[in-house]
Amino acid sequence: MTEPFIHLDGVSKVYRTGRKEHLAISDASFDVMHGELVALVGPSGCGKSTLLKILAGLHPHDDGEVRIGSASHAFDPSRDVGMVFQAPLLLKWRRILDNILLPAEILGLPMAAARERGRDLMNMVGLQGYEDKYPFELSGGMQQRAAIARSLVHDPKLILMDEPFGALDALTREKMNLELLRIWKASGKTIIFVTHGISEAVFLGTRVVVLTAGPARMADNFEIELPRPRTLDMKTHEAFGIYTRRIYKLLGME
Repeated sequence: MTEPFIHLDGVSKVYRTGRKEHLAISDASFDVMHGELVALVGPSGCGKSTLLKILAGLHPHDDGEVRIGSASHAFDPSRDVGMVFQAPLLLKWRRILDNILLPAEILGLPMAAARERGRDLMNMVGLQGYEDKYPFELSGGMQQRAAIARSLVHDPKLILMDEPFGALDALTREKMNLELLRIWKASGKTIIFVTHGISEAVFLGTRVVVLTAGPARMADNFEIELPRPRTLDMKTHEAFGIYTRRIYKLLGME
């Protein structure tokens, strides 16, 4: 049996402020295989972002097991994780290529090779020709493409995406969904994509992990057996509707 790339078993997280305690995650358990795009869906405030921070090594967990990689393939969160947030968080005084190169600079990677990789990634995300532009010269969707390229520039093993298209208008969001699938296929990376969009989760995911209202508890974890490449007209198919209704029911929305 193939070993999972990520293994969570009974993970919990408690935030403490003085004498007060807030249980953010309760008993989260699921596996992620190499090269999967797993959509993590649940209501706002249910602990999805906290779970990402645990996987990124930004927060410790209080109970349970979190394992990423294996004994033969060590995992270093500072080197092996790329993150994309809801806002692009591009530095307004840096040109787009220089923004993309920021992780390489922080990690002290050879900059000549990083610059070449940065240009290749700009081509992959459809930003060729925009290397010397500043963030304000790009649309919201283009800025998020730059943020995705930045998350890939240091060649991480895992990409964590925290509602990266949540601030975009509906049409741009649909387009970025298609772009993400193209980039995922081209890069071969393992991606965990946090969203509260049920349709978005089904459309993107190889699997969907459904979390209940906080504290986060896993309600279900299932494969999305829709053909690839995914197309927007799939959202009108009966099979797509079955998956979305399953999630609505799990979240008490049906």
